Amino acid sequence: MNRGDVVLADFPFQEMSGSKIRPAVVVQNDFDNEISANTILAMVTGNLRDSNHPAAVYVDPLAGVGLGSGLRGPSLIKCGNLAAVRKQRVLHVIGRLSDEAMKKVNGGLVAALGLG
Repeated sequence: MNRGDVVLADFPFQEMSGSKIRPAVVVQNDFDNEISANTILAMVTGNLRDSNHPAAVYVDPLAGVGLGSGLRGPSLIKCGNLAAVRKQRVLHVIGRLSDEAMKKVNGGLVAALGLG
């Protein structure tokens, strides 16, 4: 599993009351993905309501930066909704984000975490 992979994972709810199988993007660096039992994921949703938020990255799997993502339809990567999960909760890789899409994810992480 590498940074930029789009995966299906058992992603925890924010209030920690449960989880849902959903797509997510691996945002943890490759070195730590090699040595750690956990990985850090950004949630992916088909709800496009927050598409103008600076920490949200729009991906259309049929065009542009979304090609090869493995997603089923237009989606948002919610860079402000991160989870550190055990790798066993990652079911499988469904695709990979392009370098251009990952640059947008990097920008979303900067916005979400106040790094800029």
